[in-house]
Amino acid sequence: MTNEDIKEILGLVREHNLISFEFERDGARIKIARSPLSPGTLRISHEGEEMLPSPSGPAAPPSALPAARSEKVRVITSPIVGTFYRSSSPDASPYVEVGSPVAKGQILCIIEAMKLMNEIESEVEGTVRAFLVENGQPVEYGAPLIEIDLKAEEAS
Repeated sequence: MTNEDIKEILGLVREHNLISFEFERDGARIKIARSPLSPGTLRISHEGEEMLPSPSGPAAPPSALPAARSEKVRVITSPIVGTFYRSSSPDASPYVEVGSPVAKGQILCIIEAMKLMNEIESEVEGTVRAFLVENGQPVEYGAPLIEIDLKAEEAS
């Protein structure tokens, strides 16, 4: 996929006011999503990595994209717009820490939205690799929250 292809796709997404768009060709995949609350910002995912171009600037060329994450890492993303919390209350210990083993369905964090606490569960088994947002930080829909190293059997 060339820079011109990406620019053309971005132009079409803006022109038709699309919220999300996915395209795959010859093993290259591009996913574009934006929050309906901030229409000028596009979130582009190319081969597993995400970047945010400036609202008026063109997308970075593929050679400038960071290296793709390993297939053995899963990124848990926010299903809603809200505030990220690592624990159920300020006095409670975090649900998980970096290095903590996690099971599928285990609570990882909370996203508070309109005074409702939404528990975010792990979709996979593995080990917490990194937190991608700070405790108390606002997050948008689709924002990456936590990286999890997958267990060997799930990575294949």
